[in-house]
Amino acid sequence: MYPADCPTPSGYSPSIDCDILSGFARKQTDEVNTKQLGDTGVLLPEIGLGTWRYTGGVTPLRRGIELGAFLIDTAEAYGTEGVVGEAVQDIRDRVFIATKVSPRNFRRNDVRQAADRSLQRLRIDYIDLYQLHWPNSSIPVAETMSAMEDLVDAGKVRFIGVSNFSVAELEEAQDVMTRHRIVSNQVLYNLAERDIEEELLSYCQQRGITVIAYSPLAKGLNNLRAADARGVLPQIASRLGKTEAQVALYWCIAHDGVIAIPKADSIRHTEENCAASGWTLSPEDVALLESAFPF
Repeated sequence: MYPADCPTPSGYSPSIDCDILSGFARKQTDEVNTKQLGDTGVLLPEIGLGTWRYTGGVTPLRRGIELGAFLIDTAEAYGTEGVVGEAVQDIRDRVFIATKVSPRNFRRNDVRQAADRSLQRLRIDYIDLYQLHWPNSSIPVAETMSAMEDLVDAGKVRFIGVSNFSVAELEEAQDVMTRHRIVSNQVLYNLAERDIEEELLSYCQQRGITVIAYSPLAKGLNNLRAADARGVLPQIASRLGKTEAQVALYWCIAHDGVIAIPKADSIRHTEENCAASGWTLSPEDVALLESAFPF
């Protein structure tokens, strides 16, 4: 079971200025800046470590944790829970581990068994954030959410999240829950793919649901460059002395209540991604970027 009082992983308790932005806490630190997870009081790095299609082994993950990116996201479908478990051995109290249950396992007993298998692969006693990977309309959401709540009550899971849920799906899932709340929704979000700005982003912001942005670099800078006909992203990066990845990541996490989880298979890319936190884009540069990447 998880510790009774663990608002943030030990070793990560920054004490510099805390601003409250539309209900989301954010702290400035010398490492990766942090934001509150929903309304839980738990602070997470605004740049985490994604592991979809990850092949970098233990070392880049360890380096990210050293830099303050102590959120690691994985899933039973990724095949990377094992390497995440290896990376956090002996430092479990310094990391926040998020994983996901696949839609085929949304029946009550299947949810519980999937969680147990993830715990075994990760070699941990509890999951910080357990997420439904995709909606599954073929299984009653009340059955699935009840099983998720049971995992929290059993001490195997701290918080419940979802992934790829629409506003309607979020509302349906939350409405059938009786003891706990959904604290996050992990969705596709980057400069070139901004569909969540139509409705989902503001819905989550207004209700204290953290948006965890996956593929915040659009699965590769080449995809961002292809969508940037005027070359605005490299122009801004060059002028500010940042990389294109850092500008694109900062644009993403500059939104209230949004955390990004880029994948980095090398120490160099991990360090580059973590350095996307701790500086600012001017309103003028934000406007330039958003005009270059309309949605």
